[in-house]
Amino acid sequence: MNLKVGDKVIVIAGSSKGKEGKITKVLRAENRVIVEGCNIVKKHKKGNGQETGGILEIEAPIHASNVMIIDPKTKKRTRIGHTIENDKKVRVAKKSNEKID
Repeated sequence: MNLKVGDKVIVIAGSSKGKEGKITKVLRAENRVIVEGCNIVKKHKKGNGQETGGILEIEAPIHASNVMIIDPKTKKRTRIGHTIENDKKVRVAKKSNEKID
């Protein structure tokens, strides 16, 4: 998976299609990511002695194939490529050949 925490992505499929946000968590074993502000679901939580219960809105994981990284130069969605720079493998945007941090 070429996505990392902090990458700015756009959702390309599903109910949150077109929304942009940063990746807050990467679930590599399941090939899924959690994007802030996207794929909001309601979770019913039972209260206990310390916490109150209620209906919480949380961000659910999205499959990694349903998000694309945003090109830092053109601000449009792009694929990710790799190049070798100073004996180090770095990620680059395919559209503008710009380095992705």
